[in-house]
Amino acid sequence: MNELLQSLLTNPAITTALGPAIGETLVMVGISALATVIIGLPLGVVLFVTQPGGLAANRGVNLVLGSIVVNITRSIPFAILMVCLIPVSRVLVGTAIGPQAAAVSLTIGCIPFFARLVEAGLREVQPGKVDAAHAMGSTRLQTIWKVLLPEALPSLVASITTTVVALIGYSAMAGLIGGGGLGRLAYNYGYQRFQPEVMIVVLIILVLLVQLVQVAGDALVRRVDHR
Repeated sequence: MNELLQSLLTNPAITTALGPAIGETLVMVGISALATVIIGLPLGVVLFVTQPGGLAANRGVNLVLGSIVVNITRSIPFAILMVCLIPVSRVLVGTAIGPQAAAVSLTIGCIPFFARLVEAGLREVQPGKVDAAHAMGSTRLQTIWKVLLPEALPSLVASITTTVVALIGYSAMAGLIGGGGLGRLAYNYGYQRFQPEVMIVVLIILVLLVQLVQVAGDALVRRVDHR
């Protein structure tokens, strides 16, 4: 035990590279989580309202967005998707490596996942509340903004929490192709240089990050749930 502790305290990967690696992981997850919510939330709303029987039922739009765009993207393994999106990252952020480039792949990979969670959350809203809003003369946009989203807020917060947890795991995979962060640290030192103590430290930090996000998300769900 003493030898392991001494190895942790003297390992340069831990003493010098761990801080920047954590920072890069937080940048990747933060950027991609924000972009995923900004794009995925409207997409999930559109999927919900254009479904058969929805507020703005449109079979063509729902088929293109749901069955083609969302389902096909979700069916591609994330590791393959990251490699395929390297040219896209280079165009959007000017580089194919680093946290910003990895955030592009993380965002595109998680938007369909989050959109489906949003769609499922909106389905939990009681139809009677939507009908009541229509009876009072609310427009479609007003119904979405003042009824659907507020009523589904606990589910939406839970969906964001689940998505951020998934992004933390994906960010570790992104490190293997030049995304940086804890994933690259674990691979470069823990795997390639046969330093298992680095791998252990990275795993502990990732577990702690996931636990922190989950606890915060659950607390926020309880706070916004007035049902």
